Amino acid sequence: MDLVESSSVGGFFALRTAAPEASAPATADRRTAGGHTPLARLYAAGGGPGLAPLTGRVDRVGDRLGAPERRVAASIAHLGLAARLWSIALGPAALFGRFPDLDPAELFWDPALTSPEDLWWAGTGTRPATVADLRDAVQTAHLVPLHEAFRRDGRISPRLLWGNAGSALAGALRELTRWARAHDRPEVAARAAELVSGLFAHPDLARTVEGRALRRTSCCLYYRCPSGGLCGDCVFDHPPARVRQTGLETGPTSP
Repeated sequence: MDLVESSSVGGFFALRTAAPEASAPATADRRTAGGHTPLARLYAAGGGPGLAPLTGRVDRVGDRLGAPERRVAASIAHLGLAARLWSIALGPAALFGRFPDLDPAELFWDPALTSPEDLWWAGTGTRPATVADLRDAVQTAHLVPLHEAFRRDGRISPRLLWGNAGSALAGALRELTRWARAHDRPEVAARAAELVSGLFAHPDLARTVEGRALRRTSCCLYYRCPSGGLCGDCVFDHPPARVRQTGLETGPTSP
């Protein structure tokens, strides 16, 4: 498994395997460097200081984009992190048939850095490229608790979050397919497509995207930012004329 080759697919597929700052070496009780924090700590946080990295990230995204409300900034911040988590697993899985274990206690994130999210993996274990292993390592171990963390930070619809997760997974597949065509590696594209098809069979991800183009069925809300527009896979053909509190934006049962 060559993570350097995997990173050649694109920036979202890159994964650090050494501490970002040599001046902050790993220790038995504090394996961190600079502003990096283990994602397990974020997921375990009930609120307060433990949730501060995520809260700060949403604040920064909101300020940079001029987001009109917090859930818009939260959605964009979440989409970026979900895309990174899928990519660093699916890339090696499609290329080499194995991928990093990505234990949340061994995967570190610096929320102060800009997109793509900076991730540092301090582990050594790998998993076989199966749908079950990918689902367990990314969806169960990361996305489920990450969604809970975002909902602790503020009001945001579960449908929107899973829509982001589905869009991020489809985006990773598109990038791998483009890379495979450019490098004459059809087996990589075929393996990625098979794995992604299996992942979309899960109820949380099913119907988050539709059709051969994998167009999402919800909206990430980016269009609501002053400089925003529609994403390439947006459910809308044109920006909505007015803000809606239910339906495609936030989901029919959003709080």
